[in-house]
Amino acid sequence: MRIDLLSSAVRLLLIVALSGWIVSSDNLVSAAAPNILFISVDDMSCDSVGVFGCALPDTTPNIDRLASQGMRFEYAHVQVGNCMPSRNVMFSGRYPHSNGVEGFYQVRNPDYPVLCDLMKEAGFFTAIRGKVSHSTPYSPYAWDLVLDEIDGDRQHIKDVQSYYRSAARGIEAAGKAGKPFCLLINVSDPHKPFYGMNGSQTVVDDPHVPSRIFSPDEVPIPGFLFDHPSVRLELAHYYSSVRRADDCVGAVLKALSESQHDNDTVVVFLSDHGMPLPFAKTALYHHSTHTPWIVRWPGVVAAGGHDTQHMISAVDLLPTLLDVAAIDHPEGLQGRSIVPLLRGESQSGRNMVFKEYNENSGGFRNPMRSVQTRKFGYIFNPWSNGSRTFRTATTGTLAYRTMRELSATDSALAARLHTFEYAQPEQFFDYEKDPDALHNLIDDPRYSTQIAELRQALECWMEQTEDHALPAFRNRTSPEALEEYMEQVQSESDARRSTKRKNNRPGKRKKAAAGEDDE
Repeated sequence: MRIDLLSSAVRLLLIVALSGWIVSSDNLVSAAAPNILFISVDDMSCDSVGVFGCALPDTTPNIDRLASQGMRFEYAHVQVGNCMPSRNVMFSGRYPHSNGVEGFYQVRNPDYPVLCDLMKEAGFFTAIRGKVSHSTPYSPYAWDLVLDEIDGDRQHIKDVQSYYRSAARGIEAAGKAGKPFCLLINVSDPHKPFYGMNGSQTVVDDPHVPSRIFSPDEVPIPGFLFDHPSVRLELAHYYSSVRRADDCVGAVLKALSESQHDNDTVVVFLSDHGMPLPFAKTALYHHSTHTPWIVRWPGVVAAGGHDTQHMISAVDLLPTLLDVAAIDHPEGLQGRSIVPLLRGESQSGRNMVFKEYNENSGGFRNPMRSVQTRKFGYIFNPWSNGSRTFRTATTGTLAYRTMRELSATDSALAARLHTFEYAQPEQFFDYEKDPDALHNLIDDPRYSTQIAELRQALECWMEQTEDHALPAFRNRTSPEALEEYMEQVQSESDARRSTKRKNNRPGKRKKAAAGEDDE
């Protein structure tokens, strides 16, 4: 009897092996499925990356090298201009109004799976470093391993070598478990505090020195900002932080190479949104959401590929990773896999992306909706009533403080400040001619056809995804309807925050004070 049982077991193993699957715990993982390494940076604008056209030389040599080994996407966007909602789109495959994470809070018992659930169930070893609470809509988390601590030592979020240690430990742990890995490494830079600055944007000594430091006189000034010594100082520290982020990416890729898993690992790189300065972060302009998306997939993606035709967005990330891992898609995903594009094919229906913003880390609502094509962008701002101001973390920057100070005597800056703080209910930009969104063309009759087309596209998307902002959009010419909507969503946010304060865990603010601020 024992011989018969052994023979049956051997036959089963042979059948499994021949069918292209390996047994891992209680799950089946395709033997052909590669490992997955996802690397994100925090608050890095797309055009801060060398290969994406940065005007400042030598900002990102490691990221540029990664792009030369894989494919980069010219028209890639995230959905949201701030961190936690943006990351939850990536790993849920759903827009914020659909996954419920519209701000900086988690949802209890979500009725949908996220990346770590799906990968773990399929037999992958799942590990994450950084932004754990921002990347998972619930707690306790389902990750096999959280790499923020190694051997009891909490890793500093600005320490380059700590990212090497985290990546190496995650890969090693997967090997010991006998599983392929799905490893997320979320680099803190160039999020504030920038290199050599504290949270108040005051220059301080910093032990975590990047491999190159940029000076104020050599940095480019983004077109949506203005040239001033304080702005140059802040940008110099930002770009030095970009370089430190690139150092971290290089450290992670070094750990992967030393593990000898270069050739069987798909590497995905992107940023969660644009730089943490006015008119970029916590908004829906072009530079707010344009992200440097790169994929390296040895044997599948041709080295040096550059997609200049298709628009992709963060909601496409989860279905893409599931296809890479040969995992069936759960119901309700709102994005589409870009694997056909990675294989050099084309996809129809990739001529626009949809974006949204709802609230800041303090729970203050400034809801926005946007649709963007390769040429144009339309933004709906139901919060904009001429008196309600825009609440954003970027008001703590030197750029904002200087703009406010100079606006008393500079009419051009006063106009920019007014746009920043109050906006307009509708905005339309010709991004091909005006990528910095300096000229709102919503009332320009020359663009009436394009405006109507994008309004219609946005309304269809809002209807299909059951967006709670749809009634407000349909009644956008009614100040009363817009105020009713604003009162509704703000009261919901206030009630949620009141409940959160009652249930707040001890020590939560200590974590934020250590540099991991919300936005």
